[in-house]
Order: sequence, then C-alpha cells, then structure tokens
Amino acid sequence: MSPAAAETTDALPDALNQARRLSAEFGETLANHAAMVLWAQRQLGGTEGDARRFLDAYIRVNNLAPMLPLDAPILRTDWTARLGDRRAEAAYRAFFRAELARLGSAGTLQRHYLPRLLPGIAASALHALMRLAYAQDSGTEAEVAEALGYWAATYLPLGEGIGAAPITDQPAAVLLRLAEEPTLRAMEFDDGLLWHAMRRTAAMPAFAPVHDWLAVCPETHRKMAQDSLLIYAATGEFCALHAVSGTHWLRLILPVLEPVDQHRAIRFFWQAIAAAYPKMRFPLPLTPAEAERQRALPAPDWAVIAAAACASDEEHDVSLVYSARCEEAQWGDPLYRVVAARRMGLLPGWES
Repeated sequence: MSPAAAETTDALPDALNQARRLSAEFGETLANHAAMVLWAQRQLGGTEGDARRFLDAYIRVNNLAPMLPLDAPILRTDWTARLGDRRAEAAYRAFFRAELARLGSAGTLQRHYLPRLLPGIAASALHALMRLAYAQDSGTEAEVAEALGYWAATYLPLGEGIGAAPITDQPAAVLLRLAEEPTLRAMEFDDGLLWHAMRRTAAMPAFAPVHDWLAVCPETHRKMAQDSLLIYAATGEFCALHAVSGTHWLRLILPVLEPVDQHRAIRFFWQAIAAAYPKMRFPLPLTPAEAERQRALPAPDWAVIAAAACASDEEHDVSLVYSARCEEAQWGDPLYRVVAARRMGLLPGWES
C-alpha cells in the first residue's frame, strides 16, 4: 500500500466506517456489498451524502445487522480448523486483527496467511476477494484483517485438480472445453445463491480436472480480463459481471504475493469463474468483429457514467462501473466504457 493512499479508519467517512462494522453476509448468506461499494462509490466521486443515502437504503432493504458475537477464539496453532464456518466470522476477524498487531503490517499479514487461503478464493462467491482487494485499494490496514476474516469464515474450496498437465494457455478455451461436458451442460440452476451454484458445479466429477487445464504465463491475467469482458459484453449476464469485476479485484491483490502464489491465485480464480459458467448457461464471448462494433458505440465519458453509478442504490452498478473504469485504465480497451454505459442505461441494453 502506498503511503499516499494509506489512511486510518478514523479518517474515513462515517458511512464507510459503519458499513465496515456490519456482518459480511446477511439473510441466507448473501454477500453484504456495502463496505466495498462505498469505497468504490467514493473513488467514482461520490459524496458522503451519496454514501449515507446508499447505506441507509441498503440496511433498510436487506435488514443488515452487526455480526454475531464472538464465540470460541481462533488459535494460531490451528487457525485453519474452522475455515468455511460462517459462525466463526467474528472469531476470525478478531484473530486477524490480533495477528495484524503482532506482525506489524497488512503486507506481512497477507504474506503469512493469504497463500493458505487461495484454494478458497471463491469464498462468498468471490466477495471476500472483493473486500480484500478494496482494503488494499484504500490502503486501510485494519480493513485487510477484516477482509481476511471474512475470507476464512466463508472459505469455499473447489478442488485442486487431479495433477494433470495443462492443456491451454487461453482462459476462454477452458470455459469452452467445460461446455463440452454433457453432465455439466445438463445441470439446472434456480435463482439461488451464486456460491451454492459454484459449489454444486465443483462437486461434479467432470469438473475435477478443470483446475489443471489452464497454463499460467505472464499474459494469463490480461487474457482473463479480456475474455471476461468479451463474455459480459455479449450478454450482460449477472455472473459474467462478477468475472469482469473479479479480474480487477485479483489484480489488486496479486502484488502482495510471491510469484508462485500469484500463479496459484490466477488458476484458483479462473477455476471459480469456470464453476459459475454452467449457471451462466455457457455464453460465448463476442467475436472480434462483434467486439469492434460495440467499441464503436457512442458511450458517454466516464464522468457521466460515474455520476449515474453514484446516484444508484444498486450495488452492482457501482461495482461494475468502478471496476470497468479501472480496467480500461489498465488495459486500454474502450469496450469497458461501453459495458459500463449499458449497465447504467446510457446505451441500449443487451436485450436490444
């Protein structure tokens, strides 16, 4: 975290402070986006008034509440014993706060614990990754501990492969090969939780080798970002939105990892996207010609799109617009601005 970006929790707007104290999930284990969305909204130019309006509505609609009280504490000697136990959220968050104080910095905390958590990167349908990424983005060290606690309590492993050799260095090719598996194509999903669908897919025998398929190279992350964008631009599909945003979140955490763990993170992340692909109903990415046609659409500038997102009370509007703006700055593809404008109703939608 750069010193210029770093700030204490006390210096942050009241709405963001309040959001960070709430339970990371609500209802039937739905991800609470508030802490992350308020940071993204702020980066898009939102005011404290925008933040307060969003949070008040979000709390009211979703009946958000503080997390359950701490039960048995997590011990350093067996800290992995309760991974994936949502009842341990308060305990894990307290544990990582104590470890942050002991280790002295969020960077050291992550280098010590994040490699072990990578197989569960699908935690809370990638929203624990989102929270850690925005903790990193904001430079708020205490928030890193909270995010790691969220990740540990909602840890979702999808398997570690069968030890086979990789078969492609193209992320989209992994998804297209997955679509050829008859038992996966036959799966039916309701409108329930995304992480439930990912877990169901990962339990299918045909999914076991998917982790091994992707060969990770220096260009893999860029290719994942591009392929995610082309799938989302083709459909506007909700799970594909998370793939676009997720490549942004992944990019923010990779620098704290050693190279070998960066490769692991990339592979586990794309496995998580593959686990969501059957729920997406196996959409094809845009062809090069289709992508060029969309890039030529008259999207408004980012200031207009960002203002529309800041005025929205829909968490995925803010999330997608912020990630798309950041990813266009990183990769230089104007298609990010087009999909953000379409999401905000500033261009014809995907149904047109």
